[in-house]
Amino acid sequence: MAVVRALGAMSGTSMDGVDAAIVVTDGETITGFGPSDYLAYSDADRAVIRAALGCWRDDVPVAAAAEAVETAHARLLSRFADAELVGFHGQTLAHDPENRRTHQCGDGAVLAEVLGRTVVWDFRTSDVTLGGEGAPLAPVFHHACARHIGAEVPMAFLNLGGVGNLTWLDPTRPPEAEGALLAFDTGPANAPIDDLCMDWLGQPFDRDGALAREGEVHAALVDDIMRHPFFFRMPPKSLDRDAFHRAGAAIDALPPSHAAATWVAVIAASVAHGLEQCPTRPARLLVTGGGRRNPAIMDALAEAVPCTVDPVEAVGLDGDMLEAQAFAYMAVRVRRGLPTSFPGTTGVKAAVGGGQVSHPPGMVDTVSANARQKATRRVAKAR
Repeated sequence: MAVVRALGAMSGTSMDGVDAAIVVTDGETITGFGPSDYLAYSDADRAVIRAALGCWRDDVPVAAAAEAVETAHARLLSRFADAELVGFHGQTLAHDPENRRTHQCGDGAVLAEVLGRTVVWDFRTSDVTLGGEGAPLAPVFHHACARHIGAEVPMAFLNLGGVGNLTWLDPTRPPEAEGALLAFDTGPANAPIDDLCMDWLGQPFDRDGALAREGEVHAALVDDIMRHPFFFRMPPKSLDRDAFHRAGAAIDALPPSHAAATWVAVIAASVAHGLEQCPTRPARLLVTGGGRRNPAIMDALAEAVPCTVDPVEAVGLDGDMLEAQAFAYMAVRVRRGLPTSFPGTTGVKAAVGGGQVSHPPGMVDTVSANARQKATRRVAKAR
């Protein structure tokens, strides 16, 4: 397949806004990266989306949240005139893989009509339906990035969004090979700190880790959290944004600075625990997502984990846009009938490609019959 200028969009569990970025790729090799942009959700949009957290498609608050998500994405994505294909993640409202369901709010068919471009969306549902965790999905892109930067030994990517997730990878093997990829959610990340800052300070996050640096870590509460059943499960495994809300009530009851410091310690402990579950110790841990901008978190990680810790910018990648770029890359893979998740990344029984494909009115579907057949065979195998 020819190289495509694909546009990816991501709105994470932090609910701050929408990232969009271009990746030039054939769905296997990354040829280059194009421009990127960001649009913040308005306070009103954020409130509407927050009110719909935990809701499913038929719940009353969802319609208003979907309108906010689709409108914001349409405004941002329309700025990219040369995009040939769009990967649209949507806004996660609920995630329940144990019952084989997940809900990313937003209709890709609406965006396809508004943008006049083919949109690949709803990336997680097929994986969850077939017994996978539905998350994390970016590992196949992390693997491509590792090859793009010339990595030759096992390494790991850590995404610190609302939830932390880890990708361990061996760049010397193709992504579908056994032992090439292991990925899973590590535990809570920015979400409890963001919520704490919003409730107590009226600000969306702990800027520069200032609040956490003022507080003291309550080690006994960290130990209590680390006894949560999630940490005794073997990967792959995934979390809902608020999965630790009840377990962390004692931390949230502390004075705000102590609570923030203790949550930082939980993040570091959970990542260290996650690295112990990897096949080998990675040579390097590259950190992406908003958490890498929190010096308190980065210092805690450096003390807790047994390898070098760097933001992804240290190897020339863009930590603000890596997730958006991932969905651009995966959109091309879906159009080619290539897998986007694997037994080692989501626990699905066989490698499968997720995502619905929506075309603007009147556009002829140019996906080859061979690509469709490959995708169909993978789904049948996973069943």
